[in-house]
Amino acid sequence: MDLDLKGRRVLITGGSKGIGAACARVFLGEGAGVLLAARDERQLAATAADLSGLGPVATWAGDLSRAEERERLHREADGYDILVNNAGAIPRGGLLDMTMEQWEAAWALKVMGYIHLTQLALGTMKARGSGVIVNIIGQAGRQPRYGYVCGATGNAALMAFTHAVGGKAPDFGVRVFGINPSGTRTERMETLAAQEGRTIADVGASAPFGRLAEPLEIARTTAFLASPACGYVSGTVLDIDGGAGSH
Repeated sequence: MDLDLKGRRVLITGGSKGIGAACARVFLGEGAGVLLAARDERQLAATAADLSGLGPVATWAGDLSRAEERERLHREADGYDILVNNAGAIPRGGLLDMTMEQWEAAWALKVMGYIHLTQLALGTMKARGSGVIVNIIGQAGRQPRYGYVCGATGNAALMAFTHAVGGKAPDFGVRVFGINPSGTRTERMETLAAQEGRTIADVGASAPFGRLAEPLEIARTTAFLASPACGYVSGTVLDIDGGAGSH
């Protein structure tokens, strides 16, 4: 299927690895150009070099937990067609395990980062009459648990935000929707598993299909839903959990 993404400009935050880098690979394969944004300039350069044979790749390094850096990114990205909000890794912990400073730092990047970049992008896209914003959120927003209370609460807030903005955005010619990945085989998941003395295989053994989701599975879904081939989707948040939430 031709997704009609050739020549589109895609801004991907958290684009240096994991789901973000996988999204870049898929969009490039469909003929789009990508701008990868993340904090780690060295990792960005390595990812861009790995992807460079697939199409036009640019990078932007900065701290998206800071409002002025989000504004700089929006300004320097200069007219992208698709925004994929993906930056942020909220730490685990119960309510009594995390300080308010840790909550605020985690939410500054993922929760406020998504909200602010969506606001900036939506303003430009409304004036243009077109555009797509994708929020990669997380299944914990549907299935909150005490041991990940900061992340689950943040994800639930982003789900409500996405529903609200995505319900109005078509009036502006814009689409806004979200994707909730469940456990996905990324470097972060490998690190979390190792902290518990487990491997990715251990973690995936009890998941649907006996494995975790692959980053490319999330990325392909993102590209399809963001494309004109699936142009009637807005205001919804899709769970990609292998059916786990339906048990």
